[in-house]
Parts: sequence; structure tokens; C-alpha cells
Amino acid sequence: MEFSKNNSRRQFIGTLALGATAGLSALTQPLKAAVPFSSAEVSEAEQWLKSNLKGSHRVVIDGTEPNDAFPLIWTWVYYLGNNQTSVPDNDMTALCVLRHNAIPFAMEDRLWKKYNFGEIFNVKDNITKSPATRNPYYEPKPGDFPVPAIEGIKRMQERGALFTVCSLAIMVYSGEVAKQLGLDPEEVRKDWVSGLLPGVQASPSGVWAVTRAQENGCSYVYAGG
Repeated sequence: MEFSKNNSRRQFIGTLALGATAGLSALTQPLKAAVPFSSAEVSEAEQWLKSNLKGSHRVVIDGTEPNDAFPLIWTWVYYLGNNQTSVPDNDMTALCVLRHNAIPFAMEDRLWKKYNFGEIFNVKDNITKSPATRNPYYEPKPGDFPVPAIEGIKRMQERGALFTVCSLAIMVYSGEVAKQLGLDPEEVRKDWVSGLLPGVQASPSGVWAVTRAQENGCSYVYAGG
């Protein structure tokens, strides 16, 4: 059930276009009604962003594809480079936005195994060389990253890095997976949301998060494929 890069983009855009005109076929409800963000939740996401972006050096890492974990690698590299130029962790923030095909990096092992995320999103386990059945980059094992020194999501959060995930992508892809598995789309979406990693903030969309970050003083780095 792998989504190729080109097919997933066409599928994603096509689903949005269909939802904007005639209702999401995969979700059986109009796009506006399906987007799982109330005004209060938008305010919460705004406040989370503004209160946690700290320091005089700020960057948003735009992760649209798994891309051999480069959205996470560039987050770590940003801290490394600044440390090497005498900038302490408390004077910088990297915000890693996980959107489009990179959304499984925001989710716990349970969901990777249950929904075959490694196969769906074409993420290989670098140790077994098979589709990953766990999130290799939250608390990485030796061999998960190409260089042992690279730190995973949990450790980067402890250092002040922020991670947010696109709710719109979760809605679209969970709906498509539900359709292929014969499951209820809303129940699958809720399951994916319930399985977000600790400290990962859901945003109305990844594009929203990227633009809001830049409005709040972040430089931009693209980490897609």
C-alpha cells in the first residue's frame, strides 16, 4: 500500500480539490467540516508556537517527505552548527514541521506497526533493510541514523527543538488508508491523532505552521525530497 511521491501528491491535491467542490469521497463529508480544528484549537496552536519559539536564532525546517530522515537530521545539524559557533541551546529554536509524506515521524510505534507506515510512506528500517515497523527516529537505536552522533526527536525536544504535524495531511492520508482497509475514516483519524508523540503539536496544516513560523522570526530551510 505504498504511496509513490508523484502519486501521493496528485492524490493529496485531488482529494482537497474534490473536498472543496463536492465533499471528500474518502471521508464522506465536506472539507470544511472534516478539518479537525476549532477556533479554540487554532488559538492553542498559535499560543504554543509563540510561547515556545525562543532565542535570537530561529529556523523552521520544512519536512514534506521522509527523505532518509533529513527533516530530523537538519534539525540536529542546526543545533550542532550553532553550538560550534558559540550559540547555546537556550538562544535558538528549530521548529520541524512534519507535513505531507513526513507525517509518520510524528507518531508512536503502535501506529507504525498497526498501519504499516513503513510500507505506506516508503520508510526503510536502516537496520533490517525492510519497511519500518516502528518510528526509528524518536529514540533511535544504533544504526537508525547514518551517523551515530545524530540525536532523535525526544532528545532534540529536551534541547528545545519543536515538532509539529499537519492535521490536514493526517485527515487525508488516514482517510485513504481507512478506505483501503475498510475502516471508518473518522475512527482512523482519531487513532492517528491519539498516537502523536509526546510534545508534538498538531497544526491546522503544515503550510500554516511554516508561514506562522516565518511571521514569528524563523528563517526557512527545506528538507523535503
